[in-house]
Amino acid sequence: MTADDEAARAAERENLALEKKRERYVWYYLGYFLFGIHIVAFVMIYAVRHAK
Repeated sequence: MTADDEAARAAERENLALEKKRERYVWYYLGYFLFGIHIVAFVMIYAVRHAK
């Protein structure tokens, strides 16, 4: 194995780790977004039911 092979493997591992981290952040943002939509929906339902 040459030094170039080692560098390529290290770079590939770093890219995979970064991709995994970014994917995790996307899921977090999606979860917060969906949670927020439900909170807004419940507040709107409450407002409509209690309107006079």
